[in-house]
Amino acid sequence: MIVFPAIDLIEGQVVRLRQGERAKMRVYDNEPMEVAKRFADAGASWIHVVNLSAALGETREAQLENLRAIEGLCALEGVSFELGGGVRRMEDLERLFDIGAARVSLGTAIVRSPAFARKAAERYGDALSADVAARGDVVRVDGWRKGAGQGMADVCMRVRDQGFRHLVFTNVERDGTRGGVDVEPYRTVAKIVDFPVVASGGVSNLDDVRALAELGDEVLEGVIIGSALYEGTVDLASAISVMEG
Repeated sequence: MIVFPAIDLIEGQVVRLRQGERAKMRVYDNEPMEVAKRFADAGASWIHVVNLSAALGETREAQLENLRAIEGLCALEGVSFELGGGVRRMEDLERLFDIGAARVSLGTAIVRSPAFARKAAERYGDALSADVAARGDVVRVDGWRKGAGQGMADVCMRVRDQGFRHLVFTNVERDGTRGGVDVEPYRTVAKIVDFPVVASGGVSNLDDVRALAELGDEVLEGVIIGSALYEGTVDLASAISVMEG
């Protein structure tokens, strides 16, 4: 299983949002590359990077500032980058792969533009990931600000039928809270899509990481950890050891 340490970017700064709310933002670092290097030194083989300014529809300059930071990150050797946030068109995908993405995630586009999502999955295959976030059973879109009016099960079945073979599932109620994980949604989603998923939301300590690891390879591909790393309640090297063990 893979541990994906998270780098969320707004205006080139490393931030974390609580439950996806822009008003509950905390800035952790002004140097994304230094954060990525620390993750790499701790043993990370993948890093999950989100252009939050794009996902939230912020100014063009804010989005470009993030893209410049992401381009620099992708030059870091020995680490694979999963990139996402505001990917709505084939041109967005092409740009991210051109700057060095190993994998790109689609979120809102799965719901809003299913024809594009299907075409993207056909074209990029294993290099693409679906990013499904839900509060309760309702899927959230547009940077998690809006309910999609669609249930988790329906969207996950669509992901499977569109041809995706990787999926990040985020429990929005727990994201950024370090409130602990609820493993059951990951079992449910993995059963629907019939492939292992990446867990996101609520990891607060190594016990949470162990609980996820116990789900096994058939349920979980890995876990995204954000706030707990920045707040120091989870040691990345230890989390990697647990997940790999």
